[in-house]
Amino acid sequence: MSDVWATVLALALASAAIRASGPVLLGGRELPEWIRRPIALVAPALLAALIVVGTFTGDEGVLELDARAAGLAAAGGFLALTRGSMVVAVAVAALVAALVRLAS
Repeated sequence: MSDVWATVLALALASAAIRASGPVLLGGRELPEWIRRPIALVAPALLAALIVVGTFTGDEGVLELDARAAGLAAAGGFLALTRGSMVVAVAVAALVAALVRLAS
């Protein structure tokens, strides 16, 4: 087994142990509200951070504003203005990014 697969396996086991520790330690008790509110915000914040890093980071890890940024802005604007579906927002982002690449 290579070092990469050993690391993946170790991280998977650690993740499973961390996830299982919550129900085991709490034993069916509810968390207080002041703890549940920030926990609920972790997943959206992580997703937003991954989108920003994927959109604005170039090949060498430097900030790049290109067609991807325009597509992301268009999708965000579309969702903010229309509260439309995510599928249509992705199509808007792809169309805007394609048009920006075509123009440049």
